[in-house]
Amino acid sequence: MTVYDLVDLLSEHRFFHGLDKDTLHLLRGCAQNAHLREDEYLFRTGGPADTFYVVRQGLVALELTAPGRAPLVLETVGEDGVLGWSWLVPPYKWFCDARAVEPTDVVVLDGACLRGKCDADPALGYALLTRVSQVMHERLQATRVRLLDLYGGPGAHL
Repeated sequence: MTVYDLVDLLSEHRFFHGLDKDTLHLLRGCAQNAHLREDEYLFRTGGPADTFYVVRQGLVALELTAPGRAPLVLETVGEDGVLGWSWLVPPYKWFCDARAVEPTDVVVLDGACLRGKCDADPALGYALLTRVSQVMHERLQATRVRLLDLYGGPGAHL
């Protein structure tokens, strides 16, 4: 079994592309590896949003649940994806569920630790916020396309 340093794992992930080694060493202090079993939840709606997840291998479904209904999958996040930006935005609560669809390996970054490092180093904060904003933009565009598929028939107005 190969043992990887968290700095190496982060440096190989597209989300962290372009960050220097010193910055990655700083982030390592907030990070740990985790393995999720199939159907294990990373977080649940309304819970404290205190983590940020870097998916290394596997697949995670972001789901909305409503009483008496099956969960609605908003999106799936696979290898080289990230999820959980609610650690950035007060009141730091999850707005959906995240469930491992298959066995999944992630790097878990502590949100309070990240916020502290961003407060101490505004350049780091800007770099992370820029990357998170890009992920949010991509997800909003994907949601727009799904809504057009669902409701964009003849005569539909969005």
